Amino acid sequence: MPRSRLTLPAALTQGLALAAALLLAPAAFAADAPGAAASGAGPSAAAPAACPALLNHRFDRLQDEAPQSLCQYAGKVLLVVNTASYCGFTGQYKGLEALYAKYRDRGLVVLGFPSNDFAQERDSNAQIAQFCENTYGVKFPMFSKSAVRGADVSPFYRQLAEQGGQAPRWNFHKYLIGRNGKVVGSFGSSVDPQSPKVVELIEQQLAARP
Repeated sequence: MPRSRLTLPAALTQGLALAAALLLAPAAFAADAPGAAASGAGPSAAAPAACPALLNHRFDRLQDEAPQSLCQYAGKVLLVVNTASYCGFTGQYKGLEALYAKYRDRGLVVLGFPSNDFAQERDSNAQIAQFCENTYGVKFPMFSKSAVRGADVSPFYRQLAEQGGQAPRWNFHKYLIGRNGKVVGSFGSSVDPQSPKVVELIEQQLAARP
């Protein structure tokens, strides 16, 4: 049998190279492991905005009943209104839309919640959506018909009443939520959405930071 030509120095060198490779392997595997880069992410990784407890609710969108989270409005100034199609205050849709158009770029969002709690709303969400768009050109977000008071009140409106000091006594009651996610104002149905006291409080909140 022919003798191996591997000399002792060469064998030793090969053994040392193999040992070094084994020692470096864990580090190489760690670098390639899924999530390794993410765990070392620095300031470039943006943290999601926190959702205030008051906005941690979901409602179906009026137009197509697609589920929507109110958390998407965190950090905004919100004017929340319970609406109806056959009310003496229904004309306030015009003022609400005007406020939204004027201040939306600064962070105001008007949120409409149709309700039949006072027996003045249409039967279906589709009918309500068509009425709002065709009659008043409403562009601000609106949600499916829901209860705003009484035994069946939605959890969101229960919290609004607790923070605002009163539940809606009629259609078009208005709650103003500041950028900090808390109720900062409550206005009855007879208060026009473009009245000085509403506009002044909106502008104050738009100028604030959470």
